[in-house]
Amino acid sequence: MIGRRHPGVAVLLAGVLLVVPGLDRRTTVTAATPAATDPASARRVTLGSSVVGFGHLLGSGRAQPFVTDPAYRQLLLDHFDGLTPENQLKWEVVHPVQDRYDFGPADAIVAFAEEHGMPVRGHALLWHNQNPAWLVADRYTDDELRDILRDHVTTVVGRYAGRIGQWDVANEILDDAGNARSENPFIARLGMGIVADAFRWAHAADPDATLFLNDYNVEAIGPKSDAYLALARDLLAEGVPVGGFGVQGHLALQYPFPSTLEANLQRFADLGLELAITELDVRMRLAGDPTDTQLTAQADIYRRVAEACLAVDACTSITLWGSPDAYSWVPGFFAGEGAATPFDADGTPKPAWDALQEALGRIE
Repeated sequence: MIGRRHPGVAVLLAGVLLVVPGLDRRTTVTAATPAATDPASARRVTLGSSVVGFGHLLGSGRAQPFVTDPAYRQLLLDHFDGLTPENQLKWEVVHPVQDRYDFGPADAIVAFAEEHGMPVRGHALLWHNQNPAWLVADRYTDDELRDILRDHVTTVVGRYAGRIGQWDVANEILDDAGNARSENPFIARLGMGIVADAFRWAHAADPDATLFLNDYNVEAIGPKSDAYLALARDLLAEGVPVGGFGVQGHLALQYPFPSTLEANLQRFADLGLELAITELDVRMRLAGDPTDTQLTAQADIYRRVAEACLAVDACTSITLWGSPDAYSWVPGFFAGEGAATPFDADGTPKPAWDALQEALGRIE
C-alpha cells in the first residue's frame, strides 16, 4: 500500500452516521462505537447511497421508490450515512423550463436526509447529459448562454446553502483521452474557462460548500486522470475554489481492477483536494443469477476500493450508486449486465456488503 494506514477506523454500524471531520460541517454526528481505543485517533469514512427514481432518468418516466417503497427508505436508514440525489438536481428535472425551476423532488430528498441526520451531496451543475431540450436548442448568444448557467448555478446552490455540503460542479467534462468534451453545450460554445466561472458562482452562492470535479474512468493513473490533475492544478493556481475530486467508480468484473487507485487518489490529495468515491458499483455479465464466483470477485473489488480510500487521509466518503439492484441504472445501459450493487433486488446484503463492512471496520 502506498498510503499509510490510519491507527483506527470507526466500525460502520447499520443506521449510524459516520462522518469524517470536515465532510459536512452541518451534520450532527450520532453515537457510534469506535473500533479504536482512542476515539481522537479514529478517522471515519461516510458510506452514502444515491437516491434513485424520484424524478426522471433521461427524460422518461420511472418508478418512484423514494416515495412509494417503504422498504427502500428503510434500507437507506438502516445501512447508509448520506445521500446523493441521482437525478433530481440535474437540469432536466430541476430546471425543465427556462424560466421555471422545479425543486419539489430535490426538496423532498433533502428534507428526508435532514430529518435523519444524513449529509447530502449535490449532483450535478455542469454536465453534457440529461439537459432539457430548451437548453440545447442552440438559439442563445454566448452571453445569454453564460447568463443561463450563472443563474442556474446561483439559484440551485443558493437554495440549498447551508444544507448541501458538497457539489459536483463540473461532471464528466473530459473524454477518455483527456480532451474537453465537445458534447458539453457550455464548454463547446464558451471554452474551458466556463468551468472556472461555474466554480466561482457556486462558491459565491455557498462559500462553505466543498466543490468537486467528478468523472468516470479516472480511477487509475492514465491520460484522463492525468488531464484532470493538470486541470485541477491550473484552476487552483488561478485561485478557483476547487475543493475536491470525485472518482465515480463504475467498475466491472470483466475489466482489470484499477491497481493504481490509491496512488491516483494520493496525488490529488497532494494538491490539497478532498477525495470521494462518488458513484461506486461493480457490474457483471449475467446468464441468470450471479454465481458464487462472481459474487466473491465482486466483494473483493468493493473491499479493495474501500481500502484504497481508507489509505488516503483526504478520501472521506464512498457513495454506492443505485442500491439495491432493483434500482440500479446498470441493466438499462449495459445489455446483459447487472447485479452491480451490494444488495440483491429485495435488499438482501451480498458478500460485497460484508466486504465493505470488514474493510471499513478493520484496524491495522
